[in-house]
Amino acid sequence: MTGMGVEVGAQAARSRALAVLRIRSRALAVALLPAAVAVVLLVGGSTGHLTGGPWPVTRWVVSVLAGLVLLAAAGIALVVARARPAVSPTVPIAEESAPDLYRMVRDLADRLDVPPPSAIALTPDCDSWLEDRTHPAHGPPPPEARDEIAGVRGTSGHPRRIPAAPVLVIGSPFLWWMRVGELRAVLAPVVAGTGPSAHPDIAAARRFVRGLDAAVAVTSAPAHGPVVRAVLAGAGWVTRLLLRSCRGHAAEMERGVAAAAAERAQAVDYGLRIVAQEQVGLAYAGWDRLLNRVALPAWRMGRWPSRLDVGVVAALTELSRRDRLAEGFTSRLGERPACDLLEEPGTVDEAASLLAARLFHGGPAENGPDWAPVDWQEYPDEVVDRTWRTDAARLHRVLDTLGVRHSSDPAVPDRGGPTLARVLDHLTAPPTGSDTGAGTDAGTGAAPGTAPEPESVPVVTRRRGAYEQMSADEDDADLGLGSERTAALAAGLSAELARDEASAPTPVPSGGAEQPGPDLAFWEDGMLPLFPLQPPRTGRELLADHVTAMVCCAAMDTAGAAPGLDWLDGPSLLVGGERAADLGPHVLTLVEDGDPAPLRAWLRRLGVRPEKPVRLV
Repeated sequence: MTGMGVEVGAQAARSRALAVLRIRSRALAVALLPAAVAVVLLVGGSTGHLTGGPWPVTRWVVSVLAGLVLLAAAGIALVVARARPAVSPTVPIAEESAPDLYRMVRDLADRLDVPPPSAIALTPDCDSWLEDRTHPAHGPPPPEARDEIAGVRGTSGHPRRIPAAPVLVIGSPFLWWMRVGELRAVLAPVVAGTGPSAHPDIAAARRFVRGLDAAVAVTSAPAHGPVVRAVLAGAGWVTRLLLRSCRGHAAEMERGVAAAAAERAQAVDYGLRIVAQEQVGLAYAGWDRLLNRVALPAWRMGRWPSRLDVGVVAALTELSRRDRLAEGFTSRLGERPACDLLEEPGTVDEAASLLAARLFHGGPAENGPDWAPVDWQEYPDEVVDRTWRTDAARLHRVLDTLGVRHSSDPAVPDRGGPTLARVLDHLTAPPTGSDTGAGTDAGTGAAPGTAPEPESVPVVTRRRGAYEQMSADEDDADLGLGSERTAALAAGLSAELARDEASAPTPVPSGGAEQPGPDLAFWEDGMLPLFPLQPPRTGRELLADHVTAMVCCAAMDTAGAAPGLDWLDGPSLLVGGERAADLGPHVLTLVEDGDPAPLRAWLRRLGVRPEKPVRLV
């Protein structure tokens, strides 16, 4: 039954591949049709059969039309042939650095009776697939000919294309979380796909579709002049038409290939694959949580965790400790992990971690003063502490810009210093008429009700007015903020953060630092980050994060708290060695409702003194 299913899936894939190739043949026939008609007319004129009357004019019109159609077809074919198909950015794994992994994959291919993949690469994602990289642009540059008469003795100077099996791309979290048997079971249906991929018709159909897709990307690129853009517009219309015609057949062809591969893999570790699929879902959940909660704060601070895959294991182990449903997964940790198949797993993990930072955040490819790796042991001090103190400093800069006093009592002298009490008083005080009109008149020295001259308005007041205008443009209901003061502060934080990001130095890659390979196709086009993790934070989220950072700074400086790392929730505040998990709701109550009572009670319980200045970056 399994062999019959494999044959049915392969036959369906081949029939769809032939349908795609027929579309290519029809397009070629349409391009050659005017030329064929012109040849008939020219031959008829030369033999004396089609002479006199309208035939001479028709002959010249059709000949010119045929020449134009052939020229356009040649141009479109050149665009399709020269277009570079997109490839997934990966970390290549040489056979010398992972002989056991290559041996396992080849043994799996032998059991499945399919050709082995040509190479193995890792991707910072929880997925695995086969990728065709037979295009000349994806391979290494050809060696320079040392012989001056190379190509004279019956051989061409250009190497011929040798058919190669696709590259096996493996998700790097799988190697660290899964055991060797589980990884083999998960890769079985993927490796089985090399069998249908080796069929000439399927390979030709895939090359044609990938060429059309790459040509559409080339014709849609904006970096062209008006004349070239007009020429490419016609080529783009034709390639899109062909791609739409092939879309349905190509999708069904891939479904047939997947069905044939799945049927062929049924006989290999079927029972273990059911268990391994559970680990795939668990690894995906842990990886997503690690990137959003742990890695993203570090990337924003110019630090990239150099052991993300190790962090996945720690996060999922912590999850199994907290969740009773996951207790059975801890027993697997005694088995051999799949990362043991690598000779230097630490180096591979570091390369995959840097690639993840580039894909999901857009960081540079090289280390520097503003972009450096960080170990998990250094994460609390290098990332958590610096993030909190940087956010707290930004919060007080915006308060200074808005002209907020350090003490809400006018009778108390303003001693200065960044204190948590200043933030609490500002977010708690209800908006009054004196907060805007009278305060502005008093700050500028103008008479009440008189508009001051633009030159006499201090910079602080003008920027404060801009922040207030920004807050007026925001929808308070959507922001969920407690007052106009809170909305103005949130708008100021958004503007200040945008200025900080705009003033950040842009890394300039130095030539020759990166090894050449197919993965550089994305970096050259300035497309990073390819997959942003989160949308830009709203004003409410920014304000809540900055207030939380200020509270944590006050707790560290006045109550002996310490920064910590929680594998599932990211940066955390440790009080007496225990994680303070109840801070977030109290901060949201202050930001959204303007009620400081729950937060003040929390501060008193921990012994935090809001009136004491804190240390900022």
